[in-house]
Amino acid sequence: MKKFIKNLPKAELHLHIEGSFEPELMFEIAKRNNITIPYKSIEEIKKAYNFNYLQDFLDIYYQSAAVLVTAQDFYDLTFSYLKSCAAQNVRHTEIMFDPQTHTERGISFETVISGITKACKDGEKKLAITSLLIMSFLRHLSEKDAFKTLEQSLPFKDKITAVGLDSSELGNPPSKFKNVYEASIKEGYIPVAHAGEEGTATYVWEALDILKIERIDHGNNALQDSNLISEILNRDIALTVCPLSNKALKVVTDLKDHPLKKMLDLGLKVTINSDDPAYFGGNINKNYFEIQAALNLTKHEIYQLAKNSFKYSFINDTLKEQYLNELEVYYINNK
Repeated sequence: MKKFIKNLPKAELHLHIEGSFEPELMFEIAKRNNITIPYKSIEEIKKAYNFNYLQDFLDIYYQSAAVLVTAQDFYDLTFSYLKSCAAQNVRHTEIMFDPQTHTERGISFETVISGITKACKDGEKKLAITSLLIMSFLRHLSEKDAFKTLEQSLPFKDKITAVGLDSSELGNPPSKFKNVYEASIKEGYIPVAHAGEEGTATYVWEALDILKIERIDHGNNALQDSNLISEILNRDIALTVCPLSNKALKVVTDLKDHPLKKMLDLGLKVTINSDDPAYFGGNINKNYFEIQAALNLTKHEIYQLAKNSFKYSFINDTLKEQYLNELEVYYINNK
């Protein structure tokens, strides 16, 4: 099964580039930029990656991102992630980035996006991995701040496919960002949002009806409401589920209790993703390995998860068909 998963063509639809920041690279970039970090060793950083709640994680996440200063830093961060993708047979990835994490500390939007997009171009050329960008608004900040970020993004609109919503969910419902989402959609951005990770099913309803999202990031708590499940099915909207992240942040205490199998059985279009792999103990393949073992998923269910990842990606139809055909051939030959 591990060999089947390892060689399985797949896409990753829920990945925060800042959350792929491995301790080794963080030390290297901090040294390059003469920035002092509060850890003396890589082991010390890894010990700090022991979270109880979403907020515990976010505190260290923003602290670590502070060492990213130049376009080269953002390039190195992104290309390092893409190399990891190549090693796991990830054929396509949709990368979330948090401009406000950087612009708030004086790094220009252009610096951030130029480094990331250069790495993405090189990833396609050198590693045969396609990618696109999702610009995330930080929900613990105001809608006014989000509008400022939207404005900053417009000169680089050709480099960004979608807008998302992340950071502290509780107390920051999707409705808080109604106007900026309306404006983003008018600019041609596809809307997605984190909903139902810590927030209730109400947050998922708001994301669907108020923000008009086309994909749900996480969505675990959608299972609280049978009407909501029916609505998600009717709209044919996928969920980007992140098993190891859910375990690390105590959304579930044990992967055996994870709702992913129930979601699949209900007909929901679930995908598997790593969220913030450097912090949550595993890349995308490890997420597949561990959830498969915990829930005793079959090869057909694993194939279905990978199929969903391509089908519900935002790539063009030609590429989508190419990847789906590649997956189909692989599955037929390795059932």
